[in-house]
Amino acid sequence: MPRPALHVYVVLLEASAERDLALLDAPVFGRIVQHIRGLRVDPRPVGCRKLYGGESEWRIRVGDYRVVYEIDDRRREVRVLRVRHRREVYR
Repeated sequence: MPRPALHVYVVLLEASAERDLALLDAPVFGRIVQHIRGLRVDPRPVGCRKLYGGESEWRIRVGDYRVVYEIDDRRREVRVLRVRHRREVYR
């Protein structure tokens, strides 16, 4: 029996997200990158939340950190906007 085709998304990092990731220590960086890579297959994983105030912004929690991103289903893209500690991410 053939397996259904996966709807893979392209994950793009904004410059601000790249800067945020560069400031993290290695263990936290590794965990967050693993979750970001998971967005390729499932851009709306269990526990994700749609943010109020933004048209298409979502967030996932990775420990005390939040990954804020946009999903474009038509173009099959996930654009990561910010990766910050929960105290700083919404400012």
